[in-house]
Amino acid sequence: MDDYSLLDLFWTMLWFFLWVMWLFLLFKVITDIFRSHDLGGWGKAGWLVLTLLLPYIGVLVYVIVRGKSMSRRDIKEAQDRDAAFKAYVREAAGTSGGDGPKHGSHVDDLAKLADLRDRGAITDEEYQRAKTKLLV
Repeated sequence: MDDYSLLDLFWTMLWFFLWVMWLFLLFKVITDIFRSHDLGGWGKAGWLVLTLLLPYIGVLVYVIVRGKSMSRRDIKEAQDRDAAFKAYVREAAGTSGGDGPKHGSHVDDLAKLADLRDRGAITDEEYQRAKTKLLV
């Protein structure tokens, strides 16, 4: 260990970091090959063979040739995932888009009842009876 200098340690860490970065890029390219809808089966097979048989050159060529469409697919996937999440939240919360609550939802009905009680239009007993009817 005495003959392993700090500079050697730095170079070892740098090469290890570059190797991990390349592995990440290789897996990203392989998943993009299978995710791409504009490539046919033979095109996917060709790119896959190129990236597996000549890994460094294959990944470099793939990123140069198809890098722009790769980023477009990433953006579209993120937008689809975001839209699906927002739709799920709207469904779970019982709202429809930005228009506010859906007609007839429990949340909307309870809010209306609470508003009527606060304004004195109904008594607290009437509020409790109506609330139990809504929740049953």
